[in-house]
Amino acid sequence: MNCVFVQIRCKPGSTYEVADQISLREIHAELYSTSGSFDLLLKLYIPEDEDIGKYINHNMLDIEGIERTLTTLTFKAF
Repeated sequence: MNCVFVQIRCKPGSTYEVADQISLREIHAELYSTSGSFDLLLKLYIPEDEDIGKYINHNMLDIEGIERTLTTLTFKAF
């Protein structure tokens, strides 16, 4: 499994709705509300045989209210 973090910027006033939609899809390991440039921080475990970009596009980016994302790939846990 590939551990990936996705920061999500939501359209103003839509953060809770976006979080609810992500939760309903049950694709996340953890989901946090954050301060700063992004509104949500999502931790995903993506199967090794899945293309990370396609997985995120297919499972998340059709959610209404998402304005921008920033994906961080991880390589090794210490």
